[in-house]
Parts: sequence; structure tokens; C-alpha cells
Amino acid sequence: MSRRPEWWMNVLKIFWPLTELSARATQWPVVGWLFSRASLPLFTGRNFNISYIPINKTIQGIKNILIPDMVLEELIRRSSHRVIIKRCTCRDHHKCKNHPIENACIMLGEGAAEIDPRVARHVSVDEAISHMKRQVNDGLIPMAGRVRMDDFFWGVRNRDQLLTVCFCCRCCCTVMRSTQYFPQEANNSIVRLQGLSINVDSEKCTGCGGCVEDCFAMAISLIEEKAVHSEEKCKGCGRCVSLCPQNAVSVMVADVDAAAREMISRIESIIDFEFGSERNPRSELSGKRANTE
Repeated sequence: MSRRPEWWMNVLKIFWPLTELSARATQWPVVGWLFSRASLPLFTGRNFNISYIPINKTIQGIKNILIPDMVLEELIRRSSHRVIIKRCTCRDHHKCKNHPIENACIMLGEGAAEIDPRVARHVSVDEAISHMKRQVNDGLIPMAGRVRMDDFFWGVRNRDQLLTVCFCCRCCCTVMRSTQYFPQEANNSIVRLQGLSINVDSEKCTGCGGCVEDCFAMAISLIEEKAVHSEEKCKGCGRCVSLCPQNAVSVMVADVDAAAREMISRIESIIDFEFGSERNPRSELSGKRANTE
């Protein structure tokens, strides 16, 4: 069991600005390359690989199901252990006015079993799923994958057995606030959901610029007073769809099952989050995956 007393949350809150500052430092003149070289090992390869999961209810190609329900419930049911962090450090530091700080991350896998109960609640499968659904209903965007720094934050041994599931708001999420400063190699470790595309209806778009200002990936620009979306830069969070007052932006996933399978397979390749010899019964999605392999 790790040793992270309750006051550790206050320590993280105080020093949390360093997480964003370190990203900005990679762009500083003269010394930026030093910060970039020092930080890249922690934010590339097996140490950092994440995907945002859009929560939009109007995703073309999907009927009667939210992608987070499909993907995250699968991961939670197959995990060997689950905890809910007691306070979201991002929202705690920024004093979020839009979402409660208790709307915090879920950690999955044997690594989660090591986390001190003074900073996290050890929960059942059903409790973790209920927590996930509450965050999605609150409008928070899930982000799931490998975040090596969480091993340190929560006192977990680095054995690739900790799967992070965050619930992100644009106003406070450290990754969203820092992505524009990431070196390209780290930026590439934020992987858009397979087959996801964003479309802008130029006839409906009034060029208000709301989506341009909000996009953390800087994937939208105004050209001739119309929003133009960059497939190359987009990270697939889906916020631009929700923000557009003219309903000019839409999101589509070409093959939802294939997208879910790819994301889960990618997570499995770098994180051992399941039971050892006695795994959870496979869900419907797992069965579909087995039938297609």
C-alpha cells in the first residue's frame, strides 16, 4: 500500500501549476529544448498514451448508446481493482466553478490496489460505473489511457498496471490547457478515436469563432469567416459540436465497434489492468472482439 496521507492532496494542489509550466517551458527560447528533452520520456511511448472519448448524444453512426458507456464500462468490468480519487487536482487547483472537485478520476488495475485509502475510495465495479455515468451526465469528457506521472502522484510502483480514467473540463484539465505547448512527439501520444471525424456545415456556420477560441488542440481556424476543421490536429473530444449555437458542427464515427476495439486493444498493449489468471467475465463488446479476431 502506498503512503499518501490526506494532506498530500493539498501538496498536489499547491504544486499543480508546475504541470502546466513544464509544458510551456518547452517553448521558451534558448532553454526550451532542454525542458523538451527532459520531459519527452514521460510523455511519449508506453509512459503516455491517452484518448478522449466524446460524450455527444448526436454522433452519426451511433444509435442509443454513448461511447463512454461502451468503452469505459468494458474497462471497468475487466479491471482487477478500482479506486475513485477523492478530489480532482486540476479542478481543486483552479477552484472550478462549473463542476464539483469530487468529480474525480477513476484508477483501474492492480496499481490502483496500492493507492492509499486516505486519498482514494476503493470501490466495486457497480460503484465505479455509477461514478463514470454521473461524470458524463455532468458534461465532463472522459480521457483514458496510460499516464506514467500518476504512478508518482498516487505512490504506485511503476509496473504498467495503472489505467487512468479522467473526467475533464475545458476550464481546468491540465492536458487540455497544455497540449498547445507539447512537443510534437508528446502531442502524438494523444490519440483520436479511430474513425472519428468532425464536419462543419459552412452554410450554417456564422463565423462566431466560439469553437476556434475553445479548441485546446488548435484544430479549428476561421477562413473567410467560416470555421475550418483540421483533421490532422483534432483530438476528437467533441466539444466543438456541443458549443456551436448554430448546430453547424457534427461528429461521426465510421465504425463504433471497431473504434472501441482499437482503443481497448491499444490500452491492453501497454497496461496490464485486468485480473491475472481469473479475469472478469467478458462483456458483450469483448465477445464481439473475440468473434472478429
